[in-house]
Parts: sequence; C-alpha cells; structure tokens
Amino acid sequence: MSAFRRGRGLVGLVLVGLVVAAGLLGPLLAPWDPYQQIEGANLLGPSAAHPLGTDDLNRDVLSRLLSGIRVDLLISFTAVPAGALVGCAIGALATVNSFLDVAVQRLFDVLLAFPQLILAVGLAAVLGPGTSSVVIVVVAVEIPVFGRLLRAAVLRVREAQFVTAAEVVGAGRGHVLRTHVLPNSLEPVVVQLALSMSVAVFIEGAMSVLGIGVSPPHPSLGVVLTTSLRYLDLNPLFALGPLAVTAVLVLGFQLVAQAANAARG
Repeated sequence: MSAFRRGRGLVGLVLVGLVVAAGLLGPLLAPWDPYQQIEGANLLGPSAAHPLGTDDLNRDVLSRLLSGIRVDLLISFTAVPAGALVGCAIGALATVNSFLDVAVQRLFDVLLAFPQLILAVGLAAVLGPGTSSVVIVVVAVEIPVFGRLLRAAVLRVREAQFVTAAEVVGAGRGHVLRTHVLPNSLEPVVVQLALSMSVAVFIEGAMSVLGIGVSPPHPSLGVVLTTSLRYLDLNPLFALGPLAVTAVLVLGFQLVAQAANAARG
C-alpha cells in the first residue's frame, strides 16, 4: 500500500475519489432535477443558476453530468469485476486440463478477434440499446483479457519451487491451486482491474456516440457529451464538463494501475 501514499498512486486515488464523491453526492450537489425541463432555459450559457448552462431540452447540464457520473461508475464497478471474475474462473479452470485449455484459448481468440465497437454493435443489435447492453459488452470484452492474464500467471507460479514442494509432500492438485497458486497469481489481475475501469468508461462513451449505449433521457458521460457536440458554438462548457470528468476519471485509473504495477516490481 505504500505505492498509494505518495506520487502517482496517491494522485490517482485522489482523482478517482473526487469523481466518485461527485457522483455519490450528486443528488445533494445538483442544483436541479436532471430530468426537469426548465421553462425558458433553452441552451443557456453558464450562469449562477446553471454553472454549465442548459441543454437543447432545457435541462441543467451540471445536474445531468452529476447524474451521468453515477451511471458510468455503476457500469465500471459492476461490469469490470464481473468480467474479471468470470474470466479468471475460466482461465484457472483451463489450466487443469490440456483439452479444456485449448478449447478455452480458441474461445478467447474468437472474442478478441472482434474490435470492441464491432462487438458492441453486434450485441446491441440483439439486445437493444441501454445500460444493460453496455454492461454486457464490457463483461464480454473483459472475460478473455482476465482469463488469459490469470492463466499465464498460474502457469508461471505453478513452476515455482514452493509449489513443487507442496506437491512432493502429497498435497492434492486442487489444494495446491487454491492455497498456493491462485493467491500468488492475482497481482497482475489487480493492475488490470484499474486499467479495465478506464476502458469501460471509453466503451460507454463510444456506444453512446453511436446511439447504442445508455438510452436518453437517462444521462451518462457519453450521452451528455454526445448531445453537446451539436451545440459547441452556443455553449462550449456543455462539452467541457463531460470531457473534463472523463479525462480525470481515466487519468486517475491509469495512475492507480501504474502505481500498482510499480509496486509489483
């Protein structure tokens, strides 16, 4: 934990913490209901009543931005751990049997062969747009990433001397895997978790731009940003808000991942 008490680790935690705090405190901080259409407030510029102005449907941009942060955090902190859990389980099981290992690796090859947006379009065509579609896409993207990462770590740790010693004294394969191999294979998974959180934010934004992400009128960082692009000449802060929050959140996750990776070394 010393890596997160100073330097980029501390900065990363602070940046992510600020965005998380803004999202959690959004209902208290938001000056308006994010869905309220305010009479006579069409595409207003920044003011005391509307610090980031209003959108094309007379809604307060700051209020929608704060509500959108919660949606992105919900997606990131739900979909990424779910993908990691499923991927790690599959990757660990694949190391038990050579035939299963080959089958799993070919499955991962198929999933990784599709670019993220192509996979998103395909799944959204079946499931329809919405938050659940974004979650499923993120889970599908992360399963092969974490599966291969843990598989590689397990195969490396399994050759260590302390594992061989446990097998020599008669420990069963399952006991060795649970007690010795898996606990010493999870460090790279922690690093990847932070990296994948930033990827989830990008996927949500990209799917919203394509119209297959979070469905309006529900806000998200991607939805607010997509709407703002049509009105940059009238209210530049309309786009600056979601861009700044996305940049801070992604940078925070990246710094946390770098600090965790440095701590491993």
